[in-house]
Amino acid sequence: MSKSVLITGAGTGFGHGAALALAARGHHVIATTESEEQAAALRAEAPDLEVIKLDITTDDVDLARDLHVDVLMNNAGFGQTGPLVDVPLDIVRRVFEVNVFGTLRMTQAVAPQMIARGSGRIIIVSSIAGIMAGPAFGPYTMSKFALEGMGKTLRGELFGLGVDVTLLNPGPFLTGFNDRMAASMWDWFSSDAATAGMSDLFSTMRELITTNQADPADVVTRMVELVEAESTEENNFVPADLRQQLGLA
Repeated sequence: MSKSVLITGAGTGFGHGAALALAARGHHVIATTESEEQAAALRAEAPDLEVIKLDITTDDVDLARDLHVDVLMNNAGFGQTGPLVDVPLDIVRRVFEVNVFGTLRMTQAVAPQMIARGSGRIIIVSSIAGIMAGPAFGPYTMSKFALEGMGKTLRGELFGLGVDVTLLNPGPFLTGFNDRMAASMWDWFSSDAATAGMSDLFSTMRELITTNQADPADVVTRMVELVEAESTEENNFVPADLRQQLGLA
């Protein structure tokens, strides 16, 4: 059955791939992008998509209230690394503004119509970083741990109202996101930082997260499955045995 699927952050990465894949399977895709430039590029690439410039940190979110949405895919995100002792608080606030408050803002805009109909699904793109933490990735990890709490709470609150909520937890995939995030701390981190003596460790973590990244098509496939599934699990890891691979099971 065809569904109306709103995807945030569809200008790049997983969101872009999911928008194209779902449209190819006959779904009505509302692909939202952070900027007008991304929107124009996506319209040119895929004229059959409904493309809207919608920055989830602004009043653009109000545009979603009047759209019919069967599935909301909260995919938009912002990555930032840096030791927590040194990272500027305004950067941490930006991470939370996008990943946590923006996601909640979108959910609050769309969920009431699902509740009124007694049906719908909300997919929250979290990360393996929402389950485990490591040096230098604190700002991002904190926000993803918050998304885990958000998704699990919403799943319990909305289940009895006919709305399914599920979390997607990818590992490192080659979309460019991890590379940008891993490099981000070096824009401001310097020898004056309190944790400068740990810079070798932070460089090692950067190499770990950007080496041997997997094909993002696997995540896109799982996104399509979650849209079309009759029911979902609370967490969905990609690859499916990711927790076992990391010794977390």
